[in-house]
Amino acid sequence: MVVPKWKQNSLLIVWVLVWPLSLWLLYQFWIPGDKIYWVDILSFALLMCIVALFPLIVNNTPIFFVHGIGFAVFLYYGLFIEVVLTQLAVIILLIKLRVRRTEWHRIPVNMLMFLFVSLLSAGVYHKFGGIHGRIPFDSYQDVVPILVYVATVFISNQLLLKLFQKFLSGRKVKLFDKGFIWETSTTLLVLPVGFILYLLYTEIQVQAVYYVGIPFVSISFILMLYHSSQLINHYLQKTSEIGHELTGQLDVKEVIDLFIERITSLLHIDYVYVYEVVDDRNTMQLVRFYDQEKLLEFPSKTKLRKNEGVSGKVWAQQQGVYYTNGNQWNEKGFHQLPPVVNSLISLPMERNGAVVGVITVISRKKRAYEKYQYMILDILTNYLAVAIENAKNYEETRSKSERCPLTHLYNYRFFENYLQNYFTMMKKKRIREHISLILIDLDHFKSINDQYGHESGNEVLRQIAKRLTDVIGDKGIVARYGGEEFVVLLPETIQSHCLYIAEAIRGVIARDPFLLNKHILPGQNQLEIHITASLGIATYPDNCEDPVELIRYADRAMYVGAKQKGRNKVAIYEKLTNTDTMQEE
Repeated sequence: MVVPKWKQNSLLIVWVLVWPLSLWLLYQFWIPGDKIYWVDILSFALLMCIVALFPLIVNNTPIFFVHGIGFAVFLYYGLFIEVVLTQLAVIILLIKLRVRRTEWHRIPVNMLMFLFVSLLSAGVYHKFGGIHGRIPFDSYQDVVPILVYVATVFISNQLLLKLFQKFLSGRKVKLFDKGFIWETSTTLLVLPVGFILYLLYTEIQVQAVYYVGIPFVSISFILMLYHSSQLINHYLQKTSEIGHELTGQLDVKEVIDLFIERITSLLHIDYVYVYEVVDDRNTMQLVRFYDQEKLLEFPSKTKLRKNEGVSGKVWAQQQGVYYTNGNQWNEKGFHQLPPVVNSLISLPMERNGAVVGVITVISRKKRAYEKYQYMILDILTNYLAVAIENAKNYEETRSKSERCPLTHLYNYRFFENYLQNYFTMMKKKRIREHISLILIDLDHFKSINDQYGHESGNEVLRQIAKRLTDVIGDKGIVARYGGEEFVVLLPETIQSHCLYIAEAIRGVIARDPFLLNKHILPGQNQLEIHITASLGIATYPDNCEDPVELIRYADRAMYVGAKQKGRNKVAIYEKLTNTDTMQEE
């Protein structure tokens, strides 16, 4: 989560103004409930710091169990000691979490939140007549302040947490989420132990800290292990779901996009590199680069050889690497990576025993990845390799069914389906835009086959296809309609502009000679011949109301207005009141 600079500065100012002043005021007006034993307080502090080393991270929010110990400290020594020890434990927690420079706002957030919770809870406790030191528990009235204090700690902690999250993210947050469930469960478990610690401490003093401290640390450790196992199960379930999603995609670009989208939501990732081994098997091409903050451009160096950079070494060794600190891999001569990065996982994509690509993910955070996350990503990389191969096979099969094998243009079947689907989409979205179509027929093409042979005819068709695609570019769809006929569909094109394009096509065919290398004439190598074409155009909705009429009217324009009037012409279909005539240009 990227927090705006002004919010970070606001938190820092509030922390600087509030935190030291609050501690000084607490010290000035603090009245201890009993005699202070500094060895005991240091023992409580040590126990809280140890417990702070075993946090649970739920929804990117740490949950730790020092409030149970702080509960005992508060009941016996009062607010000031509880605040000081809790703030110390928070500092230890933040050190344990290795807060990055970009996340430094978490320091004032956590310290302020725990300070406010302590102040609010203590105020409610005293309002209900709560005392410190040895509480007699002579009546139920001695218990009420404690129960109210516990409830206030829990409620204020949840509300302040959500308020800080909403302020930092600027988005709506859920009150009852997974973090709320874990906080509730651990509170119900830990606070009774904290109350036992208080009761035992009133009887045997510092020995109670160590007697209860060992099971307290054990509970924290066991809960952390349990949460870790739950987290791993969650990752495995997500991995299975992502695997099914990947193998269900039929487009290579969509497969890679989905893979990046899913792993960046699953792991802490700042950059992703996706390399693919090219045909010569000696180089890898960078096919996708992801920057979480969108600050870096696509790398200028897009090709790697074996043993070059991190990804090149993984390719050469056919074995993944896993680093948690920049010093571990910077010393190995790796390069071509963004500055200020630390954690790194790089894995080979393998199919049939050969490396077909490499995935490298990077985080600026130290120790961002655990070993199990490396294994999860390894599984997902294998899914990705299978999904890419399936998508490529599908694209190849689809291309063969959609393309003319001679000219590599779209074929008749694809074109008619595309035209029909385009009109269907327009009707569904209630769009009424101009669509123009050009039908092209080569003049006297049969004579080329008869005079120079069918191989020469094929050469002409391939060269025609090249010229058409050069003229049209991305302005429309070019297809071989059959034999020596070609068709061009121009969406969002009015008739006058279509006429201009058709004239450009006619000119580029008639003006430049065609080269024949596979002719049947003896004694000559390369031949140059000139060819012309007749073109007919029709436009929707000027000339027709459906796609079938668009093709038929363009065909009619071509034969009646161009072929029958001398060839090498462009003709427009014009629908008049009583008769159909062709306008020759």
